[in-house]
Amino acid sequence: MQTLETDILILGAGGAGLFAALHAKKANPDLDVTIAVKGLLGKCGCTRMVQGGYNVALAANDSVERHFMDTIEGGAWLNHQKLAWQLVETAPIRIRELENDLGCFFDRNPDGTVHQKAFAGQTFDRTVHKGDLTGIEIINRLAEQVWRRNIKRLEDHRALDLIPTPEGDLAGVLMLDMRTGEPTFVRARATLLATGGGPTMYRYHTPSGDKTCDGMAMALRAGLPLRDMEMVQFHPTGLLAGEGTRMTGTVLEEGLRGSGGYLVDSTGERFMFEYDQRGERATRDIVSRSIMRRIREGYASPNGGVYIRMAHLGPERVRREFKGMVERCADCGFDLAGGQVEVIPTAHYMMGGVQFAPDCATAMYGLYAAGEDTGGVHGANRLGGNGVANSTVYGGIAGDRMGARVKPGSPLPPPNRFALNEAHERAFAALGLPGGDLEGIRRELQSVMWDDVGILRTAEGLDRAAYTLQRLSADIAAIGVPAPEPRYNLTWMDRINIENMILVSRAICAAALARTDSRGAHFREDFPERGSLEDSRYTVAKLFDDDIRVTTEAVRFTHVRPGETLIQDAAE
Repeated sequence: MQTLETDILILGAGGAGLFAALHAKKANPDLDVTIAVKGLLGKCGCTRMVQGGYNVALAANDSVERHFMDTIEGGAWLNHQKLAWQLVETAPIRIRELENDLGCFFDRNPDGTVHQKAFAGQTFDRTVHKGDLTGIEIINRLAEQVWRRNIKRLEDHRALDLIPTPEGDLAGVLMLDMRTGEPTFVRARATLLATGGGPTMYRYHTPSGDKTCDGMAMALRAGLPLRDMEMVQFHPTGLLAGEGTRMTGTVLEEGLRGSGGYLVDSTGERFMFEYDQRGERATRDIVSRSIMRRIREGYASPNGGVYIRMAHLGPERVRREFKGMVERCADCGFDLAGGQVEVIPTAHYMMGGVQFAPDCATAMYGLYAAGEDTGGVHGANRLGGNGVANSTVYGGIAGDRMGARVKPGSPLPPPNRFALNEAHERAFAALGLPGGDLEGIRRELQSVMWDDVGILRTAEGLDRAAYTLQRLSADIAAIGVPAPEPRYNLTWMDRINIENMILVSRAICAAALARTDSRGAHFREDFPERGSLEDSRYTVAKLFDDDIRVTTEAVRFTHVRPGETLIQDAAE
């Protein structure tokens, strides 16, 4: 086993990981910083796929307090309020850093001010963007800055497991060099978990197939607590291009509805105002549930969804403002500008994740977390535009904290050799053993998660899913990888991916069973009431041996209580 050493190891090269690397080097240029990424730096990750934009209070009539209240109310009062305040307070700093220091160029108004568009669930148009290709702009500029600095890269390296010290701190990460198929143990003085979430365990999903909740799975195996795992966000408008194409499930972003797009059923009737007074501009959870109910009532499109229409806004305007989506829809045979496009809710984002502190520290000393690997910032429902803000805000904070704490040349924490060998055995034991139907397991996983742990949930369906997921866990454990050649062995990678997705799916299901009320993205048809906001509790899932146990803890209203206005000294 090859061993590498570094001061700071960053797992993931999305907005959180790249921002953390830049901030750590800025805090201490002498630090040895290494980014490990499952693909190629600048070419993978969820941030690059962001279409919509970045929420930030910039306009004269907007305020950080207003953004905070939108975030708390959108999160159904389950948010960790200190984290949510830190998000909205730091976002203006970060957006100026993106433009002035890193070279991002966002769309402008005729007077030169930054253009901010409307996104659902917000009381002000505060979403900064670069057309509908905002993520590409941000990641391209961040990657350029990383490349020009002395920051090491481990590309085509996937993290397998967090390796503790004998005392339970973090010693490093066991990784796999996919180019050689060889294990690599990376020892580090501090490590950032920023691999992103990516709920690809659902039949319809937005992230690319390489996003398989690896960070959350590693955290569970390391015994870390995960918060709000039942809170999986479904974006209301995923492209529905039929079976057999990966284009199905990809997002048609929030700005379409924010700009006045209509959702209509198979009869051509606009239906959202029957479910919410805000119509298409209701929060994502409400729109997603409304669409699914409309489908259940027998008003589905030919492929089983509904339609989005933009033509009434003027085809030229639509082509100008949403160029990327118009072209994507045209590739699939749809005319977004002048006709209508079939859509269906699609699994998009995980509000749950590793519990972490405002300085990004976790319960395992030496391990920090940022971005979609974390839980608490968004509560029960993420506002569109708050995701990329979360990544860049907390990536920067993590980089600052690690850069200030880590001292080059200080002793590296020693690994627990038993844990290291056990992790190696777990990952490599399948090589050369008889194979099985991996694709069949993936399809069954996606079906049970969509049908029973999806947008509309019941105890009966969740119990059925828990049983199925336990069986799938045993099924994947029994499947080997017949070809022993480890270099770029895609079957092996697929097996690891599915194993991680099943483990995280079990945590989602267990947390959903534990929450017997409906809140935000979590809707129990057998418990449709929201429950008392004053008595709000969040879920905490942990893995004990092979058993996922869920407890609940009271939400701390540190800044504002339900029914009250924002406390004036919230920043303190």
